[in-house]
Order: sequence, then structure tokens, then C-alpha cells
Amino acid sequence: MGAVTDDEVIRKRLLIDGDGAGDDRRINLLVKSFVKWCNSGSQEEGYSQYQRMLSTLSQCEFSMGKTLLVYDMNLREMENYEKIYKEIECSIAGAHEKIAECKKQILQAKRIRKNRQEYDALAKVIQHHPDRHETLKELEALGKELEHLSHIKESVEDKLELRRKQFHVLLSTIHELQQTLENDDKLSEVDEVQESTMETDSKS
Repeated sequence: MGAVTDDEVIRKRLLIDGDGAGDDRRINLLVKSFVKWCNSGSQEEGYSQYQRMLSTLSQCEFSMGKTLLVYDMNLREMENYEKIYKEIECSIAGAHEKIAECKKQILQAKRIRKNRQEYDALAKVIQHHPDRHETLKELEALGKELEHLSHIKESVEDKLELRRKQFHVLLSTIHELQQTLENDDKLSEVDEVQESTMETDSKS
């Protein structure tokens, strides 16, 4: 067998000694007292050993009772620690759930913030444009102006057509006048020729 280490010796001593209050020494003393009591020669010596055994038994019983109390206390402490451990586990699980919920809320808040920024940007763009009521007013005004311009165009076209007809009549009149003047010139030439002929005949 290998050498016994100090840790094993201390562990065995603690197992034998209980809570470390000298229980093994008391048991050894009790055994020795019992042996002496059995081997006692006189009644007084036997009575003395008997009293020592009773005293040692009382001490062992007290130590045992204290050990049982410590054992019960340790059991209660273990139960309490298990309860605290379960509570801590529940708290940790609850904390994880809260963290997950907070992450969801953060993502939702980021989404809402992004949507608000997009809405604000869109609102700024919309503000630069006139509203629907003003646009309808402008369209109505443009329609009336277009209608007015259409009437003006028709009036101008009518006047232009009238001027075209008048110009045509004027050209026709000028042409007729030119023809009349040419005819008058021809008649004048004929008259002059006739007069010249008549003068020649009279001189002859």
C-alpha cells in the first residue's frame, strides 16, 4: 500500500472525532473506564469507575445531541441553499426572459424610430408641395385661363379669316381696276389713232 497522506489522516480523524470536540478520546476513556470497572477489586474503586463512566456517557450523549443538532441544522441549511439556488435559477430565467423582451422592445423601438424618420422626411417633402385644395384651385384657374385663351384664339382666327376674305376682295378689286385702266388705255390709244387718221385725211 502507498504512503498515507496528511489529508487522508485528517479526514479519518474528522470522521472519527465527529465535530472535533474529542469524541474519540471520550469513547476510548469510556472503554478504559469500563475495563477498570470490570477489573476493580474494591467496591469503592468500582463505584468511582462507575461514576466516571456515567460522566463520560453524559458527555458523549451531549456531544451526540449537539452533533445531531448540527446535522439537522446542516440539513435545513442545505434545503435553504437548494431553495435559494432554485430562486436564483428562477431569477436568472426571469432575467433572460426580460432581456429577450427588452431586445424585442429595442428592435421595435428602432423600427418605430426608423418609420418616424421616414415619415418626417416624407412630411418635409409633402410640405414643399401645395395641398390638394390649392392644387384644385390652380387647376380650375388654369382651366378658365385656357378656356379664355381658346375664345381669344377663335376670335383671332375669325378676324384673320375675315381679313383674308377682305384682302381677297381687295385683290380682286385691284385686278378689276387694273383691267379697267388697261382697257381705258387701249381705248385712249384707239381714240388717238382715230383722231390722227382723221387729221391726216382732212389735210389731204
